[in-house]
Amino acid sequence: MNDQYGKLVSVLMTAWNREKYIAEAIESVLASTYTNFELIIVDDCSTDNTVKIARSYEAKDDRVKVYVNEKNLGDYPNRNRAASYAKGKYIKYLDSDDMIYPHGLDVMVKSMEMFPDAGFGLASKPEDNRCYPVCIAPAQIYLEHFGGFGHFDRAPGSSIINRDAFLNEGGFSGERMVGDLELWLRLAKHYSMVKFPFDLYWNRLHDGQEYQSEYAKRIYPKRTVQLIEEAIYASDCPLTSFEKNLVIEKMRSKRKKENLLKTLKKIASVFQYSLKKDE
Repeated sequence: MNDQYGKLVSVLMTAWNREKYIAEAIESVLASTYTNFELIIVDDCSTDNTVKIARSYEAKDDRVKVYVNEKNLGDYPNRNRAASYAKGKYIKYLDSDDMIYPHGLDVMVKSMEMFPDAGFGLASKPEDNRCYPVCIAPAQIYLEHFGGFGHFDRAPGSSIINRDAFLNEGGFSGERMVGDLELWLRLAKHYSMVKFPFDLYWNRLHDGQEYQSEYAKRIYPKRTVQLIEEAIYASDCPLTSFEKNLVIEKMRSKRKKENLLKTLKKIASVFQYSLKKDE
């Protein structure tokens, strides 16, 4: 496929023991209406048939390339490993238990091509007064996040990233559970962002995912607040001092409300238990 169709896109799929789902994930990419892509699959030392299934597609389609790590790297380091093999102008992550819709890659790539200077794109909540895609500058990205858009809450599957911007920022930090949030915070300081519609891919939910674990529930909320506060107080934050103070105050107010709700739920739970005990 020559460049007349569009820029080469590297679809990056990391995998670890995903024999139940990886075939559907691969087939969803191969069914894309945008065809100028390479699909890079990096297995992180699976002990099931994940690699065998992936290699069966590699044998049939030269756009599919399969790599197997010599040792287990973990989620975000493996995402960086996958990016190291990429040759495309853009990198598009798709987890090996998710699926992208046929038009998904096409919409993301064409949205980015409309704004050549953008560093990344994220699925965004719709707006009443304008049609997507639109491109917003760093300060607006931050302000919109805290204004209800929640841009930094997106998973990698909701994104497409200019490979040069990804490399300039050093990729994912490697920190467990919050690597995507941390990357969006860094990219949003230095690059504009393209907003495009939701529902371009399907995020499968199942018990084998780490973010549904007890560890995630215990660590993620607190670490999220820490990362955001660090980004806001950093010298390269795109917000003015006045805007920073507004954001911090809003975050604190939100936490107070959340803590109050938790307390009320505990009281209600104890009250219900007491009623049942008295019956």
